[in-house]
This record gives sequence, structure tokens and C-alpha cells, in this order.
Amino acid sequence: MFRKLGLVILCIAIGSVSVFATGQKEEGSAAVSPSSGDAWVDMVKKAYGGATITIAATSHPAADSIRAMEKDFTALTGIKVRWDSMEEGLLRQKLLMEHQSKTGVYDVMMIDAFNLAEYQPSGVALPLKALIDNKEMTPAWYDYEDISGAFRDGVGGYKNVVYGIPIAGETRFLGYRKDLFEKYGKQAPKTLAEMLELAKFFTGKEPGLYGIAMRAQRGIHFASGWMTLMYSLGGEFLDQKTWKPLCNSPGTISSLEYYVNLLKYAPPDVGVYTHEEAISAFMAGKTAMWLDATAIAPWILDPSKSKVYDKVAFAPPPAGPAGDFGVMAGWSIGISSDSPKKQQEAAWAFIMYMTSKKNSKAYVLGGGTPTRASLLNDPDVLKVHPYLPAMNLALKSADNLVKTGRTWIPANVKAIKILEVGGEFGSRVQAGELTAKDAMDQAQIQCEKIMAE
Repeated sequence: MFRKLGLVILCIAIGSVSVFATGQKEEGSAAVSPSSGDAWVDMVKKAYGGATITIAATSHPAADSIRAMEKDFTALTGIKVRWDSMEEGLLRQKLLMEHQSKTGVYDVMMIDAFNLAEYQPSGVALPLKALIDNKEMTPAWYDYEDISGAFRDGVGGYKNVVYGIPIAGETRFLGYRKDLFEKYGKQAPKTLAEMLELAKFFTGKEPGLYGIAMRAQRGIHFASGWMTLMYSLGGEFLDQKTWKPLCNSPGTISSLEYYVNLLKYAPPDVGVYTHEEAISAFMAGKTAMWLDATAIAPWILDPSKSKVYDKVAFAPPPAGPAGDFGVMAGWSIGISSDSPKKQQEAAWAFIMYMTSKKNSKAYVLGGGTPTRASLLNDPDVLKVHPYLPAMNLALKSADNLVKTGRTWIPANVKAIKILEVGGEFGSRVQAGELTAKDAMDQAQIQCEKIMAE
């Protein structure tokens, strides 16, 4: 599913409240193209002007940047946009529920590559090839081929079908407090053993300081954080050739033991951390290190969000005893298969505008993640995203996993259920309820039943 990554320098309870919003940031976006008078603009305004599309989204720098460009899009096309933003786990549940009920309430949706294996067989998202190939709907200036192949295939595609346009192709890397590391004469860790020692060293070194922040909320978030390190520690949930569960393999058990040990040096409320809580703790200056998604790193460098924006450096993920294996994941933006046809076309006009080559630089300078090859060496982009060299090294680690014939997210429709089980039992180990071996023995039984169904 993934293409070669080595040269790529680019590469979130149904009763919870979700907020519909029509407003955008007060400042105008930097979007400049296409302009009034363009044949595409005239066509879209005539065909869809006055329509309102609804977006199912989650909190993410990519969404922030798109919203900053929204005002220009509406002024140009007459298409209005409404947002329904929610936590990433709820987003997955909502999309599946709304599709099952065929409500058609959403037109556009943010799609986590993590969930494509589950979305694909149920038909949640509309395949996009027909729209991409339609020269009237997608003029040449869009330049779909300029999007990194690794992201097209690995973030927006599944089993050679395109379901989304990448807006946040990502790997995971380490952010660390360079001021603290310099103060105490420490270097960025190159191995997981070194990272554990550093997490221990910094915990309590200064008042209120802990070693590291990562995802560890019970269930899928715990599994996601654990999987950041799992492959490098010799573990995996599924054999990706036979699809046999490997929850209680020695490597998986030892990787869980490592992760739980590492979390001892995180803030005491780490058990509720998703990506948002983890990065918030780091940005508030509570931890010396943070290991998570490259696509949300712009928040760390934003003075309006981060207390440590000028005190941070980045490094690739440390290698483990089993190798140097990294993450390939991210977000795309797609169209609901249940949306009416005319709404789908208006939705595509929105997606096409926001992800076009012409608007790609405005999107990135607004905080979005680079996904296009044409921006690789742009000095303005490198100035806004100084972490790109570290991201490139992290993507090489991701490529190492691909070379073994595996993908970070197992390409199996039952993968999410397996990860949920693994994350649930892993959380119980972190809470002190079970040993790693007992937890994984129980997880193995449940996962074998899931794969046999």
C-alpha cells in the first residue's frame, strides 16, 4: 500500500457535545488562487452557489488552516460551510453511525488513515477517482500528482482506491526541551533505552516537571501510543501475512512492559491523555519530552498556544532492540457516500480548492502540514516548519517498516477491533490491575475470537 518513503521530506460517547460552527478566524487567509473569472470558479458558483456543506472534523492544525481559508472560498464560490467538530474517537463512531443510518448529515469528513480499513468495506467514504479525473471538476492547476505518492497511497488510499485527499500526512517524532537538555548536558536520545533513562532523569528535576508526554487513554489511544514504539521493541498485534494475533508473543509483552515503565515518568493524569492532552502538557512546560504526530507539531511552535514555542527541538524516534521502525499515518479529507450527488460535487469543490497546488503554500503557512512535493525546498515553508529535517529522518524509520512487508496500521478490516482490545488490556497494566503477561494472554484469547468471526 505504501510507496517508497525514503526521499520524502513530508511527510484524532455519542452523547458528548459536538459543536456546529459557521464562523472562521477573524483574519483573512492567504489563499490567492484561483481567482474570480477562472472557468472553474464560474462553473462552481453557477452550479453550487448558495449550497451549504457540513464537515465532520476533529481538532487538528490541518482543520485550523482550512478554516482560515474558508472565508475566501465562500466569497469566491458562494458555497457556505458548516463544521461539526469533535474528539477523534467520537468522530469515528459518528461517521460509522451516520452511515449505518444513511442520514446524509455530513458531506465532507476528515478521515484518519487509522480507520480506513474499517471504513472501506462498509462504504462510509465515496471513492474519489471519478472526480479527480473529471477535467471540469478538477482542472489541470489542481495537480493531483504533485501530492506525495506515499501520502496519496498510505493516507488517502486503501487497497488501491482513493478515498481522501491527504491534508496531514504524518509520522511520529520526538520533541524535547532544548533549554533543559542544554542546562543539564543531555543529548536527544538515539535509542529507546536512552529515552527511558532521560524520562527518569528529568522527572522531578525541576518543580512540576515530568519526563515525557504520550497518548495513554484507555483503549485505542493507549494502543496508538504503544504502537509508536512497539515494532522497534519486537512486538506487533497481528502477523501481517497470516493475520494470526500476536498479542502474547514475547516481543509484544516486552514492548508493553517498556511502555508502561516509560509512562511512570509522565504526568500522573497520563491515563486520560489523547494526542490533545499529551501535546498540551508539553506545551505547558510540564514535560521534558513529547513523542507523537509530526502533523500537530505546529501547535508547539505557536506562541499563542505554547509556553515553550522557542525552547523546543525535534529528533527522529529512537531505535529499539528490534530495529528502527517508524510510523506512517495521517489525515485526509473525503466525501460521505450518503451525501446527495449535488452536495457531493459541492463538497469536492471545497476539497479541491483547499488542497490544490495553487493554495498549498497558503495552507502550509497557515499551519497545515506539507503534503506536496513542490513545497519540499520552499524556504518560506522551512521557516514555518523547522522540524521538517527531523520529520524526514522519522519517515526513513517508517520506510524501514515498509521494507519488512508490514504497515504500521495493519491493513485488515478487523485491525481497529484488535487495537481496541490490545489498548484496553494495556491500559489495565498501566493502571496496575494486571501484569503484562496476564493482560496479553487474555487479549490473545479475545483477539483470536475476533479474527475467527
